[in-house]
Amino acid sequence: MMGDYRLNEYTDLAALAAEHGLELTPDGCHLRWARTNRKHPRNWHPCRKSYDIVVISLLEFFTTCLSTSGATAATAAQSEFHTGKTLTLFLYVSTYLLGQGLGGIVFPPYSESFGRKKLYIASATLYSVFCLVIAAVPSVGALVVGRFITGFLSAIPTVVITGSIEDMFNSQDRILVMLIYVAMACMGVSAGPIISSYIAVRYGWRWIFYIGAIVTIFLAGLLLCIKESRPSLILVQEVQTLRKLTGNDSLQAQNPDFMPDLRTFLHLGLLRPLRLFVTEPIVFIVTMIFGVCVALVYLFTEALPPVYETFGFGTETASLPFLAISLGVIPNAITRLLDYRIIQKRLKEGTPIAPEHKLTGIYIGAPVLAIALWWFAWTIPPAVTNIHWSISVVALFFIGYALNEMEIVVTAYMADSYLSYAASGFAALSIIRSILSAAFPLFGSKMFDGLGANAAVSVLAGLATLFCLVPPLLGRYGERMRKRSKFAKYSLQVYAENGVDSDFL
Repeated sequence: MMGDYRLNEYTDLAALAAEHGLELTPDGCHLRWARTNRKHPRNWHPCRKSYDIVVISLLEFFTTCLSTSGATAATAAQSEFHTGKTLTLFLYVSTYLLGQGLGGIVFPPYSESFGRKKLYIASATLYSVFCLVIAAVPSVGALVVGRFITGFLSAIPTVVITGSIEDMFNSQDRILVMLIYVAMACMGVSAGPIISSYIAVRYGWRWIFYIGAIVTIFLAGLLLCIKESRPSLILVQEVQTLRKLTGNDSLQAQNPDFMPDLRTFLHLGLLRPLRLFVTEPIVFIVTMIFGVCVALVYLFTEALPPVYETFGFGTETASLPFLAISLGVIPNAITRLLDYRIIQKRLKEGTPIAPEHKLTGIYIGAPVLAIALWWFAWTIPPAVTNIHWSISVVALFFIGYALNEMEIVVTAYMADSYLSYAASGFAALSIIRSILSAAFPLFGSKMFDGLGANAAVSVLAGLATLFCLVPPLLGRYGERMRKRSKFAKYSLQVYAENGVDSDFL
């Protein structure tokens, strides 16, 4: 009789859970998502997803603009603070990026354990406050504190957004969404020097940050309307509702992100990115490629204006060639269509879709980057003076395409390989990217001064040529590396137990 009672109790609970879009795990001890539950972020209405991702991407775009505005502000403020060129660049550019690197370690595991929405709102609000500090307080100390903290806060949209994308979109949909996200970020990188140069010349460098404060507080208001997207946290809320209905306080959600105390969070959450970088070959390769690609753009924020001033451009217009880099995002859409066709073909054939099936872009992007950098290196002064400036700008267009392509592909590869823990994977990427981006403008300006623009860009082109070895390496050995990775296998297991879509990762 007792066995029948327990069976009936189990059946009643299972039926009640089903009514709320949940189901019992096979062991009967926990509740998890049912695939049809509309409250799971993967099943949200497309308008809901679009609003959230667009607003977060706008925050990423604008904070990235302010990030790459540092070199322009440094040049304009150098005489005011009576500091040398390298020190001023460090104050405006490197402190921001080092803060971003620290934030990239702290915020992703925090968002996985405690949620994403509050972080986005806090990021935009406090970013606005410290932009005001930079603009209004006339001291080097305020500048350093303001740039470091705004950089620290900028890690939230920069790194955590990849986790939000994984929360809401399956592997097929992520192709387009990652294109939009990376395009916004790359356009922000290119737009920053252009916008800031015009503001600094006409209104003074402090207005770069006054405008930054106005825009980010407006975005904070828009972010109030987004929804929490971390599935495990929403599931906990749903289970709490069932507890109230049944009076059964023993009901537990299947929550792989649960952190019982701060010590566990510090041990697992904050050390996880370091473990991934050191022990996971895929994370190491992706991190170094992405880091160098982003650092190249930050180097160009310092190096390009002097190059085009030698062509006869003025102080304001010398930053306009960055438009070519941002326009490079246009042909990225063509490569995404190729990815989409590959996936559709495999679906029709009924064959599994692996992350390695979406590496087309890096097979194209790596050689294009190398060729475009060699092209740019030998179509600019001082070694070459008889070629029109537009020829080198065309090379920048292809550099922009290749940088975008490589960033899109490797970030998507990271997300597909580590699934629900993608944000922690990107934390390792964030710190290395920030260190390289902070360092490149500092040594890059000396390298360009010492070697000349032609030889300096040739060094970068040689580095890009080595990247051509990476696509066949990932294509041939990527699956083998993932199968040997305990973390990737566990992440796939977590997804299988908690995901709601069966057709795609």
